Amino acid sequence: MQQIRTATRPADRDVGGTTRRLASVAGSVPVLVGATLAGCALGFASKAGCRAGIWNSQIGQFQAHCYTDLHQLYFADGLAAGQVAYLGHPVEYPVLTGGAMQLISWIVGTAGSAALRVRAFFDDTAIMLVLFAIAGVLACAYLAGKSRRWTALLIALSPALILSAFVNWDLIAMSLTALAMAAWAARRPGLAGLLFGLAIAAKFYPLLLLGPLCLLCVRAGRMREFWLTVSGACTSWLAVNAPIAIAADAGWSRFFAMSSTRGADYGSIWFLVEVEHVLGIQSLSVSTINLASLGSFGACCLLIGALIMAAPGRPRVAQVFFLVLAAFLMCNKVWSPQYVIWLVPLAVLARPRLWSLAIWQAAEVGYFFAIWAYLVALYGAPGGLRNSLYFTAVLARFASVLLLCVLVTRDILRPPADAERAGGSEDDPAGGVLNGAPDRRTLRRRAAAPVPVRVPALELRPG
Repeated sequence: MQQIRTATRPADRDVGGTTRRLASVAGSVPVLVGATLAGCALGFASKAGCRAGIWNSQIGQFQAHCYTDLHQLYFADGLAAGQVAYLGHPVEYPVLTGGAMQLISWIVGTAGSAALRVRAFFDDTAIMLVLFAIAGVLACAYLAGKSRRWTALLIALSPALILSAFVNWDLIAMSLTALAMAAWAARRPGLAGLLFGLAIAAKFYPLLLLGPLCLLCVRAGRMREFWLTVSGACTSWLAVNAPIAIAADAGWSRFFAMSSTRGADYGSIWFLVEVEHVLGIQSLSVSTINLASLGSFGACCLLIGALIMAAPGRPRVAQVFFLVLAAFLMCNKVWSPQYVIWLVPLAVLARPRLWSLAIWQAAEVGYFFAIWAYLVALYGAPGGLRNSLYFTAVLARFASVLLLCVLVTRDILRPPADAERAGGSEDDPAGGVLNGAPDRRTLRRRAAAPVPVRVPALELRPG
C-alpha cells in the first residue's frame, strides 16, 4: 500500500515546516551571529571618540561623527544622579526603553567619577543592544525562509545600521518587532501579539504594522488570528505600562506630550520646508505640522490599503509593513538618523535586491555624515555643511526610500517580478496563516488564487 504525502499542510498547522525552517536557520547561526558581532564591533569603534570623552564637547562630538544619546541622556534624564526613570525624573521614551536605561544605570551604580560611570553606562548598554541585534538578525533569517536565510547578512552588515546602532536604543524595538513577525510566521498569533506589545512599549512605531496586518487577514479571511495577536499586544503593553502610568503619570506621559508638541525637526521634509521657505512658507505652527504630517500619512495609508485589497495577489507581510513604515518616516515631522534601524529589516525582507538596497544605504550613510556636519555649521565651527548640501542629503534619502516604495509596489502589482516569489518555495515565508491561503475578500471582481510558487514533487513512501 502506498501513502501520498504532499508538500501542503492545513493552514492552521505547519509544525513540520516550522521545524525545517528552524533547522535551516540553526545551521547558519554561527555565521549570522559572527556577522552581527562584526557589524556591532564596527559601530562600537565608530563611537570611540565620544567614549573617550569628546561627548562632553558639543561641537567635538559632531566633528568626530560619534554623537550618541546614550551619553547625553545618562545625565539629562537624571540617571547619573541616581534618579529613577519616570518616578524620579520624566523620560522621553516609552516604558520598555526607559526601563532598559534604568536597569543599566542600576548596574553601573553611583560610585566613582561621572566620567567613568558614563563610559560604563555606554559600554553596558552597547552589550545589551548587541544581544538584541543578534536576536533580530536571527529572527529575520527565519522570516526570510529556508532558501533566502542568508539575506539576513544584509541586515547584520548594513552600513547605515552599523553607523546608527549605538546612537539610541532603537535596536530593542527592531529586535522585538522581528521576533513578533517570526512568531506570526510560525503561526503563533498569541505569542506574536505579546511580542508586538513589548515592541510598542519600546518604541511606538510597531503599532503602525497592525493596520496592514489587519487588511491582509481581512483579505484572507483569517481574522481570528489577527484578533488573537491584537489581544496579546494589548495584554503585554498594558502589563508593562499600567504600573508606571499609575505610579508616575507625569513621567509616563512625557513621551506622548513631546510627540504632540515638538515642531519640525532635523531630517524631515517639513524641516526643509521651513528652513528653505518652500512655496514662500516662513514657518509652520506645531498644530499645522501635526495636521500636515498626519494628513499626508493618512492619505498614504489609504493608498496602501487599496493596494493590499486590490492587488492581483495578496501582498507579502514584509512588503506592506515596509510600505507603511516608509510612508510614516517620509511624512513624519522627525526623521532621526537612527530610525534607519527600524527600516533595514523590513526593506531587506520586502525586496532582497542588492542594487536597490545599495542605493538606499548609500543615501542613508550620506545623510548620517551630513547631519553632523550641518550641526557643526550651526555652531559656527569650521568644517560644517551649508544648507544647500545638507538638504541635498535630506532629499537624497527621501528619494531613495521613495524609490524602494515604488519598486516594492511594482513587485506587488507584478508578482513574478518579486524576488521572493520568483525564487522561493513559499507564497509568503513571513505570512504564517496567510502563507498560501486563498483570498476571501478583495476589491477585485474575482478573488485571486495564491501566487504560484515552486513546490517539491509528490513523495511516495511505504504505508
